[in-house]
This record gives sequence, C-alpha cells and structure tokens, in this order.
Amino acid sequence: MLAAVASLPQQHKQPSRITIRGERRSDVAAREALLNAAFGPGRFAKSSERLREGRVPARGLAFTAVDGKRLIGTVRLWSVTAGNAKGCLLLGPLAVVSDVRSLGVGAGLMWRALREAKRRGYRAVLLVGDPAYYQRFGFSAENTGALLMPGPYERDRLLAREFVPGTLAGARGMISADRPRPPRFAGIFDSVVGGRIPIAQPV
Repeated sequence: MLAAVASLPQQHKQPSRITIRGERRSDVAAREALLNAAFGPGRFAKSSERLREGRVPARGLAFTAVDGKRLIGTVRLWSVTAGNAKGCLLLGPLAVVSDVRSLGVGAGLMWRALREAKRRGYRAVLLVGDPAYYQRFGFSAENTGALLMPGPYERDRLLAREFVPGTLAGARGMISADRPRPPRFAGIFDSVVGGRIPIAQPV
C-alpha cells in the first residue's frame, strides 16, 4: 500500500497504571465480557458485524487497554474495500468499562489504532458511530454518502477518516471484507501482540 500522508497528533505520556498494548489470546474472555456489557446481544445484529463475523482483525490492529491485570478497553480494525477504494479499514467495536470512561481510555485506544493503521500504510479508516464523538479524531460523513453497509444502518453515522487524501473521492458501492475467512476457530484464538504504551489524549 502507499504510505499515508495525513498527520496525527503526537502522544503525550501520562503517569498511569493504564497501558495500551496489542491484544493477546488471554484477553479474549475479558474482551467478550466487556463487549457484551457495553452493547448487549444486539451487537451481533449490527451491520458492521457482517464485515467481522468469522474473520480476524487486520494484522497488528487489535488493541487492549489494561489497568494492571484488568482489561478496561478494546478496539479492533478490519480490512475492507470501500466500494472501489482499496486499502481501507473498518474500526470497531470500541468499548471501555463504565468506571474509567472519564480517564481518556477510549481516546487513547483511538489514537493508538489510528497511528498504527497509518504506519502500516492503510489509506482510510471507516466506522459506524456517533459523529459528535468521532469528529475529534478527524472522522466525518463527507466522503461516505455513496457507500453502503451490508445491512441496516443510519447513513449519517457512516464516517471515515482518510490518511491519503482523495482515497474515498468518488468511492461508491458496498463496503466488503477484503480478506478470506480464516480456518475454523481461528478468530476465537486470534492473537495480535504489540508493544505497551501509556494512554494519552483524555476525553
């Protein structure tokens, strides 16, 4: 993929026990418990899930926030083709445990995910979410009007951020997973290991 050109804010270290690292196999049970608590069983009916089910995240793009040994946040990114635009990612779900939501954990996960996606040469990131929250990370619906999700969704919540300007200009059609399904059970035991860093960018 072409190198990304859009800039991202620098990270500022904070004294904290909270760190963000690559997701590990040992995180799976706690991650699923967090997602169930945050979204309930309805999360499996979301249109975004059609692009995730039976697949694994893009390599090196699944992150966990931990406070000591306690898992308190998660975000994962998935390789997709956005209509005729290749080199894209779908971000989500992003979830943080309720008692630390004022500590910037969600923002820390977002900035880490975006930095790593850019470093790996992806061209754009898409998500379905609250525009008021995600605009602080550079997301908008400006270039997603002609794109479609594989299921019901609110059009004004389909957002994107380009790393390479023009990636989504003229993009139209269905957003689809651009990676084959892994061998049976591979998604359950997915392990994406990365370095540990302190969180930053409080919400």
